[in-house]
Amino acid sequence: MITGHDEKEIALKAINLGAYDYYQKPIEIDELKTIVRRALYIQQLELENEFLSRQLQSEKQFEEIIGDSPEMHAVFDVMRRVSSTDVPVLIYGESGTGKELVARAIHFQSSRKDQPFVPINCGAIPENLLESELFGHEKGSFTGAYVQKKGKFELANQGTAFLDEIGELSPALQVKLLRFLQEKEIERVGGKEPVKVDVRILAATNKNLEKEIETENFRSDLYYRLSVISIALPPLRERGDDILLLANRFLYKYAKEYDKQKLTFDALATRKMQDYEWHGNVRELENRIRRAVIMSNNRLITCEDLGLKDDIPTKQASLSQAIDDAQRRYVKIALQQAKGNISRASRELGISRVKVYELVEKYKIVVDRYK
Repeated sequence: MITGHDEKEIALKAINLGAYDYYQKPIEIDELKTIVRRALYIQQLELENEFLSRQLQSEKQFEEIIGDSPEMHAVFDVMRRVSSTDVPVLIYGESGTGKELVARAIHFQSSRKDQPFVPINCGAIPENLLESELFGHEKGSFTGAYVQKKGKFELANQGTAFLDEIGELSPALQVKLLRFLQEKEIERVGGKEPVKVDVRILAATNKNLEKEIETENFRSDLYYRLSVISIALPPLRERGDDILLLANRFLYKYAKEYDKQKLTFDALATRKMQDYEWHGNVRELENRIRRAVIMSNNRLITCEDLGLKDDIPTKQASLSQAIDDAQRRYVKIALQQAKGNISRASRELGISRVKVYELVEKYKIVVDRYK
């Protein structure tokens, strides 16, 4: 703030309202330049610290889940909010998007982190065995029941039960699950006494449960019990530069595992990975890169190594999307090469620091000073 008044109260009010400094007329240009340079430097440090803190928070909390896209930052935000609660969470996502990873991350950031996390694949267990698996059974309750067996919910007592592919539950088991969620107690198959169980329920599905309700394949009352909070995981094809971020992480992992150091992707393979539809999502990407590391005969991983040939369909992007993708990529590369130094990156890109900050905000780029 520049003023002709010298009252102390005015200076204090200006500082409290957000002014960096208070400068009294007449103006000395060199002195003013020094003040402005100092203010800009402090601002730059504060912004870079904010970016770094945000990244470290995400990495510390959800280190198994890799993602820097706006879509994944939105997912991380919801995960942070629900981790400190006990409410049921329903996780939506295509096959291979990492639904169980999200469930595990929520559990291990919750107050139940030192208690069991019990995953249950509702689609993989035969229907005639699923009730016994979930609720347990008493000795002699059916042929082959030679001893009492605790079910998954009882094993998860004080912890978290993760019901994967919840949309595969039969109507009869949906009723029993609903009763469990309401009463917080189970009854083993062949049992006569209810057993109190304290379990947090996380569920996941790749089905549209609202449509399943319309066709009477899923109970609406159970749906509303399970989906107090919903998390929709984006498919890999909608996560932009996360594709290369994940690809390089998997490349490093498997190159180390198979003792093939200094591997890298050639330019065509990089472009093809970004354009590919990835219907199998992160799981498909990981499997293709593992295969490529094993099959590669030289330092460069090619499209052939990845099994991505020219006849494989790729997604089409609009011109504006292509421009945004290119701009985001160039800014991220410049920041990585500059080790997070905004001034150096702006010189490399040939644009002002202010413009770099604008692009960082626009594309939600995390500035990492340690790379």
